[in-house]
Amino acid sequence: MQQGNVNVSFNIEPAASQGTDGGSSGSNAITPGGGAQNITLVGQTTSEGDYDQFLPIANVSGPGGYLLPGNDTTAIQRLNVYANGTDTGNATSYLVPTAGLTIVSDIDDILRITQIYEPAQGLLNSFAKAYVPWMNMPDIYANWSKSIPDFHFHYLTTTPEQVTRNYMDFIYKTYPGGSFDTRPLNFSDVSETLSIRKFLLDKIFQTYPSRKFILIADTSNSDVMKDYPAMVTDYPGQVQCIFLRNTSATDPGDKFPYDTSGFKGINQNMYMFFLVPDDLTGLDIVNGQCYNASIPQNVTFSEQGLPFGLSKKSAVGRLEVQWIWMAVWGMLFWGFLEWL
Repeated sequence: MQQGNVNVSFNIEPAASQGTDGGSSGSNAITPGGGAQNITLVGQTTSEGDYDQFLPIANVSGPGGYLLPGNDTTAIQRLNVYANGTDTGNATSYLVPTAGLTIVSDIDDILRITQIYEPAQGLLNSFAKAYVPWMNMPDIYANWSKSIPDFHFHYLTTTPEQVTRNYMDFIYKTYPGGSFDTRPLNFSDVSETLSIRKFLLDKIFQTYPSRKFILIADTSNSDVMKDYPAMVTDYPGQVQCIFLRNTSATDPGDKFPYDTSGFKGINQNMYMFFLVPDDLTGLDIVNGQCYNASIPQNVTFSEQGLPFGLSKKSAVGRLEVQWIWMAVWGMLFWGFLEWL
């Protein structure tokens, strides 16, 4: 748990792997030859127990050499971080070069089966049942890890950080090792509380203005549908690909609509709505081939996934669509109350 107004220090040392086994398919990171040292936070943590600082790391030697300067290499370096005064506040840190390719991946319903759009099932899958990968998605990530040099994996979930230990353990054992962003419980910052995905994406893009990014998630997240295309216009040239699993087309339990209007004007070669992991095979994402022409897109650039296959651009009048959707929401609401 976070602790406010305390001094934080930690020591770092080269890491041979991440988590229990470093991920089933590696992490594309190397173990630096040296760099072990002590780091002390400037000042204290905030009253919410957070800190956000750039801290200098000395280029000290070790038995096998030095840390590699990030602006002189494409290699991602992996370090263990041990917080002083605790045996639970430890982590793996990645030194990521200024240029290269990073994938920013959501977790729920893209890497594991969660079904967050079905309240009862979503709770069971999150807190009662063992985590299950979504189809053969681990094979897709394993292939990217093996075939794309220096590919950095970054996992971004809006789940509160206090309950993400299981997420991290699942990733370490199932997918390539990588860094994490989670939802901080910082009620003093409205942007962090209400628009956390956009807040975290902005920080990543601003920290690495010379890197290119692959963004991947699913259509059941309204913030993804708004924030992912916004990154294309907000940070020109930094978004390489956007991949979105269309859950409403493959899972009858997903009754939530999704808004594709943000993709209007974006080159189709930059994004793809896909149905199964195999739709991603054979794409040359390093060179910007992000669209599999054999996968129908059917994008209306409006609100889609409405009942009975309707969209706002369907022949049904706007008012009629709204009444239909209100009726569906009413049934879902009463079903949820009955489940409670």
